Amino acid sequence: MSTAPEGSPASEDGPQWVPDNRTPTGGLLDTLRVGVVMLDTRGRVVLWSPFAEEMLGWAGEHIVGRRMDTVISPWNVGAGGRRSRRVPGPGPAEQVLAELLRTGRWAGVLPLRHRDGHVVRSDVRASLLVDGDGRPFILVSLAETRLLRTLERDLAISDAVFDTSALGIAVFDTDLRFVRVNEALARMNARPREDHIGRTVEELFPGPTGVELARVQREVLATGRTAVDRLNEAPPGATGFRSASYARVTDRGGRVLGISCVVMDVTDRFLASEKVERARVRLAVLNDVGGVLAEMMDVDHRARALAEALVPGFCDYAGMLVVEDIADGGELPRQPLPPGTDLVILGVATAPGQERVGALLRQGGRLSFPEGSPLSDVLAGGPAWFAESPEDLRAGAEVRVLDRRIAAALELGVGSLLAVPLRAREEVLGLLVVGRSADRQPFDRDDLSLAHELAGRAGGALDNARLYARQREDALMLQRSLLPQSLPDLPGVQIAYRYLPGSTGSAAGGDWFDVVPLAGGRVAFVVGDVMGHELRAAATMGRLRTAVRTLAALDLAPDELLRRVNDISDDFAAGPDEPMMATCVYCVYDPSTHTCVLAKAGHLPPLLIATGVTGEHTVRPVELPSGAPIGVGGVEFESVEVPVADGAVLVLYTDGLVEHRGEDIGHGLDRLVEVLRHPFDSLEDACDAVLDELVTDRELDDVALLMTRLGALPEGSSASWVFPAEAGAVRQARARVRDTLAAWRLNALCDETVLLVSELVTNSLRYAHGPIGVRMVRGPSLLVEVSDPLPDPPRARTASHDDEGGRGMQLVARASRRWGTRQGPLGKTVWFELALPGSGSG
Repeated sequence: MSTAPEGSPASEDGPQWVPDNRTPTGGLLDTLRVGVVMLDTRGRVVLWSPFAEEMLGWAGEHIVGRRMDTVISPWNVGAGGRRSRRVPGPGPAEQVLAELLRTGRWAGVLPLRHRDGHVVRSDVRASLLVDGDGRPFILVSLAETRLLRTLERDLAISDAVFDTSALGIAVFDTDLRFVRVNEALARMNARPREDHIGRTVEELFPGPTGVELARVQREVLATGRTAVDRLNEAPPGATGFRSASYARVTDRGGRVLGISCVVMDVTDRFLASEKVERARVRLAVLNDVGGVLAEMMDVDHRARALAEALVPGFCDYAGMLVVEDIADGGELPRQPLPPGTDLVILGVATAPGQERVGALLRQGGRLSFPEGSPLSDVLAGGPAWFAESPEDLRAGAEVRVLDRRIAAALELGVGSLLAVPLRAREEVLGLLVVGRSADRQPFDRDDLSLAHELAGRAGGALDNARLYARQREDALMLQRSLLPQSLPDLPGVQIAYRYLPGSTGSAAGGDWFDVVPLAGGRVAFVVGDVMGHELRAAATMGRLRTAVRTLAALDLAPDELLRRVNDISDDFAAGPDEPMMATCVYCVYDPSTHTCVLAKAGHLPPLLIATGVTGEHTVRPVELPSGAPIGVGGVEFESVEVPVADGAVLVLYTDGLVEHRGEDIGHGLDRLVEVLRHPFDSLEDACDAVLDELVTDRELDDVALLMTRLGALPEGSSASWVFPAEAGAVRQARARVRDTLAAWRLNALCDETVLLVSELVTNSLRYAHGPIGVRMVRGPSLLVEVSDPLPDPPRARTASHDDEGGRGMQLVARASRRWGTRQGPLGKTVWFELALPGSGSG
């Protein structure tokens, strides 16, 4: 007796099955395309379903009544999928029919022939049935083997991934209850798999974690939007952190079945991220401390600025405690400091809400630590005191002697404390004391290392400030001796300058300027400022100026010169704890082309003054890429070419001219521009007017000012040509050079110049394969330049007796007074310089 599903209607003859037309299509049966065929006992087709028609291409009207062997391929499929021709005897249809009549059923794989001729391998299930009149017939189900095997493989892969994955995987139904959980997730949750099935996450993990997970699941189920990498703490009973991703699960027909979840243990990643963040904060603290130590030049200001730089990034309160003699500028102590040594509190800082603790360290107060106190041991040369917890603090207050200050800090909520010696030249100057409140993560060993680094820098900085006054006079003397004692008299330019050292509030520093004659009447102007205000800054300035003058002689582009100076800047530093840093602006002026090529390294912008028709001056800053100060790696410098009018004035200066305490530097720049707008009779008058208006407080920084009127070479002093990269270029260049020298009445240089030009043009023809430029300038000497698109500079090498070439650059090097190369945006330029007849130099 058959039965119908619950809720189906029943007739008088008994329960009847009624199909559920509400079930959506697109399920597995639709994917597999199962065809149904009915045969009689002779193997003739009685019924042919639409899926069978779709699978094999035979319409029902064409196949019904035919024998089934019409669609069974005459090929048999052997082992390994190989096909062989049909052997004599009963065919596949007869064999299947015989088996069915004998056993009542048959299952296997048959090669069926599609109507268009190709073979379709099919999984076949056949059963022998009998109708109500006792007539037998055969019911056959067909499914394409390829689709069936694909489905079986996908299911097998799914099971394998689910069971063997190191990630936790779970599937939830539409009520968000676990229906499947893999072993990896069970281990993460510290619960057996069977505890999960049928329960929601809120039931399995009561509390905030379960509530949050359930909220995310409901959102994914309702919206279908995937939730990726949701970080949460491990559920109760487990440890660490988890990253969960959720996605809605639907069948092929689009019906929602539930959601899936993939969970990954990210405890290591989370802890590593926290460690990176702590390291970032420590680096930021170091950067801030370096900045304040570079700015402040006396003991009081440095101590106070250092304490403020540590709060709140590194600690909640900080104090700089220094031996009284050091605070007064005395000598360094030469023996371990005994218990009870008087200390002066020079710097104090507290985070908001920690003022009660800060009251223990009053700015300017004096205190001492009794014998047996952990802090007196640190002062005596012992290791730093590291109180990681309130228990450590309590022990430090009670061992041998009750240190009332430590006990008071403990009562006020201090959770951890570090006391690190301030050292200078192996001598203890005082203490750096930093603390954190009990509700903040305590100090660890990495923080102790950072405190040692900070104390080391602070101790050195305080010692430098102590020595500052003594070094000031020496620095001034050294600095004056290293600055230019006189400036060259150059054609086409007029120069005026001023240098003023800082006064008592700021020691002599590293401000400097220079004027360097270059080949062909060109000239380089440079102004720089070495960070610092002491003897070492002055000495560093001298080394930097020497390096710039040396590199300028190589006729380098401004950006290349700054790059090379920056590359060797470590050699200018006073030591590993005192890196060299300097700003600089470098300009090359060519009076024959009325152009300036400039680059700067973190310096203030130059100013360019042009005179209008009414006599009023137009002053504008020269916009340049700022670059970074020399001594800071990883930043490129960039040159900018600026055309200038005849008679324009270039103004280079240091920040001491425009920077004033408590005022934005932009206001000082505006005042400088306003002063330079007024007409002046000479550059000397202009320099005096600038200093009178802007330099009113001599307790500020050094001042360097360089003003240059940019003129031109005498008319007819230069000539230039561009020749195509052809065989006749050498001949043409010779002729033009010879004619020009004759016009300049320099026939004595003709043979030598023509020979060297021939060598350089020939080199360009051989290697560059592009336009060749030749330029001649008559100034204090004769300058000849040959340019081509090849960026690589030529090298003078020693040629053997058998070499046919390789002697051109040797000849240039030997015959010229000096020679060199420089690179430009489109290639390189090789130049040489010859002394003019009667100049007294060869």
